[in-house]
Parts: sequence; structure tokens; C-alpha cells
Amino acid sequence: MKMTRLISDSMYTATPGLVIGFHGCERSLRDDVINEREKLRSSLGKYEWLGHGIYFWQNNYERALDFATHPPNGRKLVNPAVLGAVISLDYCLDLLDTRHIQNLKRSFLTMENVILENGGKLPRNRNKGGAENLQDKVIRELDCLVIEYLHEKMCKDGKKPYDSVRGVFIEGTPIYEDAGFYDKTHIQLCIRNPNCIKGFFIPRQEEIW
Repeated sequence: MKMTRLISDSMYTATPGLVIGFHGCERSLRDDVINEREKLRSSLGKYEWLGHGIYFWQNNYERALDFATHPPNGRKLVNPAVLGAVISLDYCLDLLDTRHIQNLKRSFLTMENVILENGGKLPRNRNKGGAENLQDKVIRELDCLVIEYLHEKMCKDGKKPYDSVRGVFIEGTPIYEDAGFYDKTHIQLCIRNPNCIKGFFIPRQEEIW
């Protein structure tokens, strides 16, 4: 009987090629980054969807602009703008890939055992204001903790941590009655290693030709 060889976890982990990401921000910050007067800072909140890092919308200028125009937590940007970036995901925790999804699941189970054995309590992903009837759980303390726990354990075990994290989020409302497609579905990138960002640019308008 012919045996099927198992594929190494590391053989296809590096994501080849470059992707385009968009970051919604204040125009002054966009210009400072472009002119190398400032650097983008990692988001370090305990509710970040993909853990700590610099966030981009993959190939989605409109969502980045919407985020800058309607930022969360009641903030307001005076001059909302979008910063474009050319990114190499490199060693990526790609949550569009079954192997990485299972890896994160194992991380959760390990973390859960440690926390419960020490009498602790797991945080929950939740909606703003405690609303329970919404699909979108925008405050993702549990997801953030699991991803950060995975990276901390990798470092403790002497393993190289992931350079980036990528996830798809089915968000918003159905685009028509009984639809399986939602109006805010997107792919989000979290860049942990800033060297993955190969360059920045100001998005330009499409020309008619």
C-alpha cells in the first residue's frame, strides 16, 4: 500500500510574493510616514483582532478610508486619509490556511488549561455595550490573548515567531435577503515584523485610458 507523506508544517509557511495593504489614518501621519519623519506604531490593545502589530486592509482602499472617516470609540480624524503599503507577509500565521487554524486552536487549548488550572478566567470576545444580538464581535480580547500566547510560547521554546498574521472576517449585514455575502467582509493583515513593509505610497486615482 502506498503511504501518503505528511507535509512539513514549515515547508509552505512562507507566503510568497508581495501584497498591497491600506492603512486608514490622519493625513498628517500619512505624509510624515511617506517623508520618513514618523513610523507607524504597533497597535498594542488587549482587544486587537489579530494580536499586536501594524494593521492593514489587504487590497481594500475603501475599507481603510471608511475606517479613517468613521474611526471607532467615538474618535474623529480632522483630515482622514489612506496610506498604501507594499508588504511581504514572509513567515505568516495565515488564518485562511487549515494548518494555521489548527495551530491556533492548539494554542487556545494549551492556554485554557494553564489559565483554568491557576484559577483564572478566560476573557470573551464581545460587542460594544454588551449587545448580544450582533454577529460582529468587535472587542476581541479572547482572540488577541490566544494569538499573543502563541507567540510568547514560540519565543520561550526557542522558535521563530511569526512575522505577520492574516485573517478573513465576515462582517456587517447581508448584501441582499438570504445572502451568504456580507457588506463589510474583508481580509486584514497584522504586521508584527516591521521589516515586512517594503515601502509606502500615497494611493493615486485611476486614470481613464
